[in-house]
Amino acid sequence: MKIVTIKDMIRKDVPIYYRKLYTGIVVIDLNSINKEYRLDFSIEYKPTGNKEITFSFIDTIDYPLIPLSKEVKKFIDELESSGGLPD
Repeated sequence: MKIVTIKDMIRKDVPIYYRKLYTGIVVIDLNSINKEYRLDFSIEYKPTGNKEITFSFIDTIDYPLIPLSKEVKKFIDELESSGGLPD
């Protein structure tokens, strides 16, 4: 299992400056078959400087959620760190 990309990302307009909300479609490589699932995710910046990434799938997933959750959060964190998220 590998996260290929998150496509069609849209940043939702939220008046709170320390919280960013997004929606998109995550493409996951499951045993050489690409599956697409819609998801909503947020990045919240804590007063201590830490980031908290939360997400929820809109579609039903047919894969164990714990390893998938770790990979999605890691991918979102890497995207945010490299400036790959829409403004």
